[in-house]
Amino acid sequence: MNPTPVILIFDIGKTNKKLFLFDEGYQVVHEETAQFSEIQDEEGFPCEDLVTLTHWIQSSINTIKQNSAYAIKAVHCAAYGASLVYIDVNGKPLLPLYNYLKPFQESTKTQFESNYGSMDEMSLATASPYLGNLNAGLQLYRMKMEQPEKFSKIKCVLHLPQYIHYLITGKLAADITSIGCHTMLWNFAEKKYHHWVIKEGLDKLFLTIDTAVGLHDSSSALIPYLSSFTEPFVLISTGTWCISLNPFNDSILTTNELHQDVLCYLSYTGMPVKASRLFSGKEHELAVVALNNQFNKPADYYTTLKYNTNIDIEKNSNILDIQSLFDSSYFKDFETAYHNLIATLVRKQIISTNLIIATTKVKRIFVDGGFSNNEIFMNLLAKAYPAYEVFAAAIPQASALGAALAIHENWNATAVPNNLISLQYYSTKN
Repeated sequence: MNPTPVILIFDIGKTNKKLFLFDEGYQVVHEETAQFSEIQDEEGFPCEDLVTLTHWIQSSINTIKQNSAYAIKAVHCAAYGASLVYIDVNGKPLLPLYNYLKPFQESTKTQFESNYGSMDEMSLATASPYLGNLNAGLQLYRMKMEQPEKFSKIKCVLHLPQYIHYLITGKLAADITSIGCHTMLWNFAEKKYHHWVIKEGLDKLFLTIDTAVGLHDSSSALIPYLSSFTEPFVLISTGTWCISLNPFNDSILTTNELHQDVLCYLSYTGMPVKASRLFSGKEHELAVVALNNQFNKPADYYTTLKYNTNIDIEKNSNILDIQSLFDSSYFKDFETAYHNLIATLVRKQIISTNLIIATTKVKRIFVDGGFSNNEIFMNLLAKAYPAYEVFAAAIPQASALGAALAIHENWNATAVPNNLISLQYYSTKN
C-alpha cells in the first residue's frame, strides 16, 4: 500500500505540546500530545524545559520518518509567543527559555524609560501594551542590562516558533508574526524595527525576516477562518490565553485600549490584526483545582456538566474576582459554583472582546480551542451577544491547521477544501 502524503505540524502550547499529521484534504490522520514538567531558571523561577522539548521534537520527527504508512511532504510549526531562545556561536541554546510571567525589574523599566521615553509612547508606536517579560523585546533588553556577560555570548536570538523551525530544518530566520506579537520591537507605522531596538544594537541579533519559518500560534489560528469567510468576524481563540482577534478592525490603537491589554498582531501576510487578551484558561485551570478540592470531585468532573438554566447565576457584574468563588458557604455545590465560575469568565470575556469589536461591522463570533467545547461557556456567551451569531468551531486545532495552510502551495497540489470549519450555532434563547 502506498504511503499517505502528509504534512507534519508541531503545535507547541505553554501547557500542551502537540504533533499532527494532516493528509492532503487536511484531515488529521495522526496526533500526539505531550506535557512536560517545568524546570527552574538560575533564579529559581519556573520555565520551559527546553532540553526535553528539543528532544521530543527531534525524536518525534525520526519516529514519523520511520513509519512506512506516511510520506512526509513538508514540516511546519506554530508555538506560543513572548519566548526567546538565545543561540550561541555553536548553534546551541545558551540560556534557559525564560518564563514570560517572570517579574520584570522596576529598575530596568525605569532605565528604559529614561533612555527612550514613556512606556505609553513606546506602546503606541509598537502596538504593544507594557507587559514586562511578555514583551519579548524587553526580555532581550533585560538580558543586556542585567546579565551583560551572558548577553555578550549570544550570537542570535530566535522566537520559540523559529527555534522549532531551526530544529527541523537547520535554518536560522525571523518571522513577522513572532516579531509583531506584543514584543515592543516593531514600529507598526514605519514597518521596521523601532529606533530603540536599532540604537541598542538588538536588531543585529535578529535574523533576516522570512516566510514559512514557523508562526506565532494566535496568528496561525486565524488563517483557516480568513481562508473560509469573507464577512467580518471576530475569533476568540481559547487556551491558556483567550485572545479575541478582529482582522476587520484597522483603527489606530489608543492609549486607553493599550491600558486594557488591547494590541495589534501582524498576520503572516504582514497585515495588522486588532486583538485583546485574557488569561482565562489559566484562571479556569486554577479555579477548577480549587473547586475539586473544595467539593471533593475528580479532576475532570467539570467536563461532565451540562448547561443548566435553573442554576442561579450571581447577578452582580462586579464579581470578577475568581477567588471569591471559593467560599464554600457561598455556593451550595460544585455545579452552582462552576456555573458561576464560567459566568465570571464570560463577563470578563465580554469586556475584552467588546474592545476590539468597537464600531466594526462584525456580526459573527467564532470560538475555538478549549472553551469551544464547554457548553456552559458557549451558552452564556451567546446570551451575552443576542445581536450576533455565536458559533463554536469544530476545529480545536486551528493553529496547527493554520500552520499547514500557510504553506499549502509548497506541498499540496490539490485545492484547499471548502469545508475545513464545521460550526455549531448557539442560540441566544437558551
